[in-house]
This record gives sequence, structure tokens and C-alpha cells, in this order.
Amino acid sequence: MTNPIDLQFDRDHLWHPYTSTTAPLPCYPVVSAEGVYLQLEDGRCLIDGMSSWWSTIHGYQHPALSAAAKAQIDRMSHVMFGGITHQPAVELGKRLLAMTAEPLNKLFLADSGSVAVEVALKMALQYQQGIGAAQRTEIMTIRGGYHGDTFAAMSVCDPVNGMHSLFQAVLPKAHFLPRPTTGLHQPLSQQDAMALEQGFNQYGGQLAAVIVEPMVQGAGGMRFYGAAYLQKLRQLCDKHQVVLIFDEIATGFGRTGKLFAYQHAEVVPDILCLGKALTGGTMTLAATLATDAIAAGVCNSAAGVFMHGPTFMANPLACAVASASLDLINQGQWQQQVAAIEEQLQAELAPCRTLDTVADVRVFGAIGVVETKRAVDVATIQQFFVERGVWIRPFGKLLYIMPPYIVSSAELRQLTNALYDALNNERCFTISDH
Repeated sequence: MTNPIDLQFDRDHLWHPYTSTTAPLPCYPVVSAEGVYLQLEDGRCLIDGMSSWWSTIHGYQHPALSAAAKAQIDRMSHVMFGGITHQPAVELGKRLLAMTAEPLNKLFLADSGSVAVEVALKMALQYQQGIGAAQRTEIMTIRGGYHGDTFAAMSVCDPVNGMHSLFQAVLPKAHFLPRPTTGLHQPLSQQDAMALEQGFNQYGGQLAAVIVEPMVQGAGGMRFYGAAYLQKLRQLCDKHQVVLIFDEIATGFGRTGKLFAYQHAEVVPDILCLGKALTGGTMTLAATLATDAIAAGVCNSAAGVFMHGPTFMANPLACAVASASLDLINQGQWQQQVAAIEEQLQAELAPCRTLDTVADVRVFGAIGVVETKRAVDVATIQQFFVERGVWIRPFGKLLYIMPPYIVSSAELRQLTNALYDALNNERCFTISDH
């Protein structure tokens, strides 16, 4: 019998993400997780509609992932990657390069998605120096994006509505194009075409790179846009000799119905960032992939090497679990699972459009989003969801579901029903003092 979780200590001393320590939101004590379920200390089980922030695609305690972790930890949990290599890193590298587009031929294994973005931006800057274009020091992106919480990553998040507006005075200055208006499965809008041309004509000679989340803007607003935009972006990056970076930390490994979101557009970036689902949500690991041309430019710069090296780079334990997760993906079941989730989300979230509280409903792959007209009260709606046996974590005006791929139709229906009922409950929109 384990000791009960000390919630008072947690409240008084532990800092949770995007949460005040002086007036913290309630925390629910989880003691175990299996399949799509989180078990609370009081015995209640919640269906996880968030995949632990989009990472646990195979569900919790998947036997293949647990076996890989247990086998690896008996050999070695970690060694430095400087001057040393190991089988888990080599095997993971082989799998990742086989899954991604062929020009992406070099692989940097880091700790987290935010670090993967930092690495990508540094690669682009060092590449430009290496090819004799040291004047190219600026980054361009699109409004509405989210790329992480570290400083370079923050600098390319939305400057107005993003999470990091407090830091604008000290962040590197990026150039922001308007949020894409081209819808899914639609031709490039004239408005987007003009904005892209104007941005490159104005800044093209100064740009080292452009970074975007392909097809899906995640935590910056949960918005979707069309493949035609990425195709035009690729053309302009080539024309102006600008490095194209895709941040697929949220979308990689099947979430949008393709293995990677860039495949919807048949466009390949120069640098690709992966994370979140890479280990099936078991532990933290991220990857930044680059073409041989990018790697050659980086290593032709004054330093002669890429100037980055995290202590836990290519952690063997994480690499072993990631390989096991990619083996599960290669079995191909995710394709049918994501297609079924998308179809069910389309059908079961559609009634939300009739509610007075709802501004928009959108679905893409295994992502279901309901945007409300006014912000929900997080603590109240969280309690409502827990009472309904589900875990859905909204932010601002966005309520969304990104369940593990293994979710059953009955479990998914419980999530969508709870979402509809919350939207139809005025109590969930009444901001109160918690």
C-alpha cells in the first residue's frame, strides 16, 4: 500500500505548467495508467482524451514499449553521446530515416520538442554562415504558431495571442506572415499567395529560415490549413535560398492521417523537427532531421562542427523505447485507427455547431477541436469532465480531443458526449475564484 499523494505539498511547492503558484488550479492525483485510462487515487478511471499532450499514441503501458524499456535499463540507462555511440541510437536512426523523405539524411537526437526547434534554428543559421551567406540571420514564420517554451522557440510563436507575449522585449525579432486562410483541400487563396510573395520580396535576402507547423497549428490556436500553402512556401524558399523548417512535433507519426503532415502536400522540408509521440509517450525524446546539404553547410562554417550537445542527447533508454514505438507504427494499424477516429469525430462533434456557445468545429485526422465564443472556466470544466469519467484539458476558447489511437468507439463517444454536455452547461463558462 503506497502512501497517499500529498496534495497540500503539491499545491504549496510544485509548479505545474502554465499555472499560478499563488492561486493554483486543482490537481487530480493519478496513481496508474493503462490503455486509454488514467486511474485516480480514489479509484475513479478517466478516459484520456489528450494522449498526455498528444504523445501517448499507443496508449499507456503498452507491453512492447514496457518490454523495450525494461530490457534496455538492464544494459545501460545512459551514456554520453560525445565520442560514444550505441545500438539503440543506431537502430532508431535507421528507422527514422527509413520513415522520412529521402533528402532528410542526418539526424540529431535531443531531449524535447522545444530543444529540437532550437537545434533546427541554430542549424539554419550556421548553415547560412557555412555557405557564405552570413548576412542571413533572420527567421520568418506565420502568425498563430506555437513552437515551444525556450527562447528561440518562443521568438517564433505568435507575438500577440501566443503564450509568451511577456517576453517580447527580450526575444530575437522574427518576421510574421498573416495566418494562412487557405482551407484544407482547397487551392491556395489569393490572399495567402500575395502575403507569401510580399514577405519574401521584403525579407528574402535577410532570411536564414522559415519555420512552420505544416497543416496544423497546434497550441497556438488548433487551426488547420491547406497543402497548397506549403507547396507555395517550398517554391519561395527555393527561389530565395531560404531554409525551410517543418515543426512536426505535434503532427508527426500519424496524427493527421498521414505518417507526417508534410506528406499531405508532397513537400519535403530542409529540416524536420519531431518529438512528443516519438517514444509513444513513454519518456522525453526529440529528433531534428536535416538534408546532407544542410549538414555540409553547417560543418563548413567557422566552427567546423554543429555547436550543440545536450547531456542526455541520444539517451539509450529513450532510443530503445522509440524504436519499439516506431515498430508498432510500421505495423500500420494506426492508419485504420486514425481514419475511424476522424470519421467518428466528424459525426459526433457536428451537433456542437448548433450550440450558442460554439464559434467553430473542426476535425482533421485524430484531432477534434471546438472553439467557443468565450473562454471556459478551466477549473470548473475540468471538474465537470472528471465527474463524467474523461480527461480533457481545454485552454482559452479551445476544447479539443486528441485521443490515443487505440481508443474504442465507445470510449471516444464518452469523450465527445462529455464535450457536448460541457458546452451546453453555463456553469462551465462562469469564471469563479478557485
